[in-house]
Amino acid sequence: MHAITIAEPGGPEALVWDEVPDPVPGEGEVLVEVAAGAVNRADLLQRQGFYDPPPGSSPYPGLECSGRIAEVGPGVSGWAVGDEVCALLAGGGYAEKVAVPAGQLLPVPEGVSLTQAAALPEVVCTVWSNVFMIAHLRPGETLLVHGGSSGIGTIAIQLAKAVGAKVAVTAGSKEKLERCAELGADILIDYREQDFVEEIKQATGGAGADVILDIMGAKYLDRNVRALAVNGRLAIIGLQGGVKGELNLGALLAKRAAITATSLRSRPLEEKAAIVAAVREHVWPLLKAGQVRPVVDREIPMNDAAEAHRVVEESGHVGKVVLVVP
Repeated sequence: MHAITIAEPGGPEALVWDEVPDPVPGEGEVLVEVAAGAVNRADLLQRQGFYDPPPGSSPYPGLECSGRIAEVGPGVSGWAVGDEVCALLAGGGYAEKVAVPAGQLLPVPEGVSLTQAAALPEVVCTVWSNVFMIAHLRPGETLLVHGGSSGIGTIAIQLAKAVGAKVAVTAGSKEKLERCAELGADILIDYREQDFVEEIKQATGGAGADVILDIMGAKYLDRNVRALAVNGRLAIIGLQGGVKGELNLGALLAKRAAITATSLRSRPLEEKAAIVAAVREHVWPLLKAGQVRPVVDREIPMNDAAEAHRVVEESGHVGKVVLVVP
């Protein structure tokens, strides 16, 4: 088969479409013939040499894919050759075939194309596990999403609205904020021109956000705590603004607030399977009903993954960039 390999860490040009051995499904795994994958910022970090795959997983980038089951490994039930699926991966999505633990498979939702389905697993599992399973966003509460026009952001807006929450977003342009509004965002904040702490306080009558989904990390830590409501929950899922920040514990105590930080890629298989099962139970009906949909900015041939990485690095996209197997 062919896959995107990284001989040496570097820029987008380090991504090479190369011939490699076919994967073999092990106990509890299926082999998926990949139709499409999607680009996540973790892939950019891996390409640069900063985010190695977990031990035992595929060395190729790609944290999600869609396709058809080509082979069912030993110990697998409930899936058959030919089933159209999308999958959460620890790696290997930038390839023509990938071996996937059966617990990380999802059926392609009704009303979603096979190619579009590649844009779902990583972002939906990330949002559902952090915003709902950990932070317990409830109807009537306010969610603040940093990077509202990203793949994560576009899904977070839709899921929060589907459960009856109010949604605030930050983004870096009028055009991106308009796209967020089209998806249902209620409070639009241009982080280049406005202070999100003041804007969220003003929009909530001084209360603040009940849940904040943060991709920035250290750069936003202090302001995120100030933007939280009493009993607020800050869920950190990215470190684009650095890894070390100073925290005012007094402010955290006064608000009886909580901070959580998670990554998905390195979690044990049983934890990933539990998240995938919850997503299938709670999110897949919303996709079928048309209340939530994948937002795909563009499709690019997988053998031109370098161009896809350039697009994501320039941050001009809205939603996901999908890689289609040529």
